[in-house]
Amino acid sequence: MMGNKAGKLKALVERAIDENKEIYLAIGRKIYQNPETGYKEFETTKTVCDFLEALSFRTEKDIAYTGCRAYTNEGKKGPKIVIMGELDSVICPEHADADKATGAMHACGHNIQVTVMLGVADALRKSGILEELDGKIDFMAVPAEEYIELEYREQLRKEGKIKYFAGKAELVSRGAFDDVAISMMVHNFPITESGFKLAKRNTGNGFIGKTTQFIGKQAHAGAAPWEGVNALNMATLAINSMHYQRETFKESDTVRVHQIITKGGDIVNSVPSDVKLETTVRAGNLEALDDANRKVNQCIRGATISIGGKSVVQDMPGQLPLKADENLAELFGKNALKFYESYQIMNLMQSTASFDMGDLSHLMPVLHGVTSGITGGLHSKDYKVVDETDAFIIPIKIIAFTLIDLLCDEAKVANSIIDNFKPALSKEEYLAYLLEIEKTYVYN
Repeated sequence: MMGNKAGKLKALVERAIDENKEIYLAIGRKIYQNPETGYKEFETTKTVCDFLEALSFRTEKDIAYTGCRAYTNEGKKGPKIVIMGELDSVICPEHADADKATGAMHACGHNIQVTVMLGVADALRKSGILEELDGKIDFMAVPAEEYIELEYREQLRKEGKIKYFAGKAELVSRGAFDDVAISMMVHNFPITESGFKLAKRNTGNGFIGKTTQFIGKQAHAGAAPWEGVNALNMATLAINSMHYQRETFKESDTVRVHQIITKGGDIVNSVPSDVKLETTVRAGNLEALDDANRKVNQCIRGATISIGGKSVVQDMPGQLPLKADENLAELFGKNALKFYESYQIMNLMQSTASFDMGDLSHLMPVLHGVTSGITGGLHSKDYKVVDETDAFIIPIKIIAFTLIDLLCDEAKVANSIIDNFKPALSKEEYLAYLLEIEKTYVYN
């Protein structure tokens, strides 16, 4: 009985998607052409909000400084499922389509995620099947997934506009997921180059963000360098020490440490006395993440002592390792078989990148499916959408079909997944963990 009803609903929603696909492609291109980085997604928020309001959904704007959320089926008794898309872009000035003024560029495909979310919302409304689903569905456009421009975010925090640099952590702290049972989204990767069209789920590293200020003593670099304390030497020694730690990391922990110098000094003919370093420490589990971060701080402390200056390290919560739900992944993969052959569907894509969906995966079942339609490296000048059907339209259909399966027949499938999920952390434990990470270390 359920299969028959679900099949009819899927046919109706697929017809709506096919009839309106040019609308979805147009919105995806519009967002692509107007990239904005995290907590600056003002125009993108307006674009998404206008689209959702035009569907007559109650829509809340600026849910986490930027971002928006639409509510549907609010009177239903079943579980609430949130479909998400991430608003922000990266900085990739070398890309041909980058914003000429800011260097912002959707080289991670977040415009695709948002389009999939909007396409599902539109198709559910226009197909008339929303009232047939036994649960609530919210559509949430979330800010600041990419962990960049930390000085800007620190200023927002000082002004009381945000608490956390990552968008989903900010939303959790604001209670946005208190009534949510399942969260779902897709993320595109260039998996077509390996012969795949889709992956049911993927793993991801967690990370801790760090800023370090190395403080030395200024002196004339040519006339009296011995009177100075070189902060740049402290920074480079610290970076080299971090490289020497590589052999202490287990391969299975997928540790990554990378950094940029955001300030290398003031003028070239003075010994640098103020140097700033931005670092990301990643690992596939929390124990390894804490260990790697301790070793990185050890390197900074050692370099500071060696050169004889001072350093101030600010550790900040980044993102937790991603552990997408296997049952949701299987349902997602089953619906993908309507569009792809089984050999084109990867069971698991293991990634050492980070996703703030990882934070939610410790709190509730999450779907983080991997889709295709692009070539080139993410966050690079080679990123390119090559198949809009694979990138936009088919994922809209698969997510819509998966929603139908979850919420048909008194939401039995959704409730089963929810009942069998064991959260790694409660909300309170999660926020306490973030607070524990956030520390300042001063080394002399």
